[in-house]
Amino acid sequence: MNHMATNLALDNSLLEAALKIGGLKTKKDTVNAALKEYVERRKQKDIITLFGSMPGDEDYDYKKARV
Repeated sequence: MNHMATNLALDNSLLEAALKIGGLKTKKDTVNAALKEYVERRKQKDIITLFGSMPGDEDYDYKKARV
C-alpha cells in the first residue's frame, strides 16, 4: 500500500459520526475505510451501468433452467 502524508481539513462532525458508526479505533482507520468504501461503490456503479448497456440473449429461456 502506498502511503501519503497529508493534512486535510475534515468535517469534524462527519468524522466523529463515522468513528461511532464504523467502530474503528482511529481517525486514520476510519478515513481509510471510508475511502475504500467510496471507491468500491463507484466501481459497482460502473459495473451496473455497463451491465445495463449489454444486450440480452434473446434465445435464453430461463424456464428451461428450472428443475
